[in-house]
Amino acid sequence: MASSPFSGGLINSRVDSPIAICCKNASVDSANSGFSTLMEYMGKGGVDVGDDLVLLFGHLEYASKKIAALVASPFNSSLNNNVAIGNTGISSDRDKPKPLDIVSNEIILLSLRNSGKVAVMASEEDECPVWITDDGPFVVVMDPLDGSRNIDASIPTGTIFGIYRRLVEIDHLPVEEKALLNCLQSGSKLVAAAYVLYSSATILCASFGSGTHAFTLDHTTGDFLMTHPNINIPPRGQIYSVNDARYFDWPEGLRQYIDTIRQGKGQYPKKYSARYICSLVADFHRTLLYGGVAMNPRNHLRLVYEANPLSFLVEKAGGRGSDGKNRILSIQPVKLHQRLPLFLGSSEDIEELQSYGDVQQKVNPGYDV
Repeated sequence: MASSPFSGGLINSRVDSPIAICCKNASVDSANSGFSTLMEYMGKGGVDVGDDLVLLFGHLEYASKKIAALVASPFNSSLNNNVAIGNTGISSDRDKPKPLDIVSNEIILLSLRNSGKVAVMASEEDECPVWITDDGPFVVVMDPLDGSRNIDASIPTGTIFGIYRRLVEIDHLPVEEKALLNCLQSGSKLVAAAYVLYSSATILCASFGSGTHAFTLDHTTGDFLMTHPNINIPPRGQIYSVNDARYFDWPEGLRQYIDTIRQGKGQYPKKYSARYICSLVADFHRTLLYGGVAMNPRNHLRLVYEANPLSFLVEKAGGRGSDGKNRILSIQPVKLHQRLPLFLGSSEDIEELQSYGDVQQKVNPGYDV
């Protein structure tokens, strides 16, 4: 029988325990490389975010490495298609492998429980928030595996996190009510945000309120090493990222903007190029490094799990996050799974885009792909 990706080495190879991640000294290899690890950067020798947040991120690191191993596993295609591995007989639904996004959600939830630092978690995969512990200082919102439907084609995927402080002033409320209210905080109250890109490298990009920094997983040590300190998104790029197969469903303002910049007739006198992966984390990561704008103009992306954390990261890198009219981090969420248009990128590009006025796609005929 083929081995399960959940039993033994496949998912656990080169993945340290969360306690080892948080407590171990820098390895000799890391020290010699000249790169600081994520844990070192967060600790007293770096920005000193506090022991609670360091411990929480140690567990998030651990979960991310498990997901990275799972995504890269030769078994992931079978998992994502709900096909039992090594079993040609008829099995119950309970015994069938779960889709990767559900497995990723469970991996992260277990890590958050083990950290002891999270009061409540809200996930794109769950209808309601999950209350974890009464005295946890943090609230975590997340998209556990964005772009999971692209895994069969080996297209990059990612995990997105946003972290808030627990609202102690509402501790007296019933659990369901305080769980929801804690997760509906404005993005302006985020204390940290991060995404993990699972691609040719596994990259964890995070901000703790002062700058945006990217750390690349060193598989020889299991450490995330700082490879992109203090990312500054260029004030203007030359790349736009959008599914322009939907061009004829767009409002006039958005069509005019795209037509103008790709002809080199906009405020920047060079022709823009299109780059579109259809994986939010991957498209955002490229935009963060090279500048330009990544967008989905229709009411599709979730404010709580995707728009707020990524807008926090791009703002701390000197860029902007917008719904086409308003700053994302100023929008007060009213529903857990609230959707909206999302435009992320260079400050000058977002400003020029918004000057066209009507850039939010209201027509949504429904797309099968």
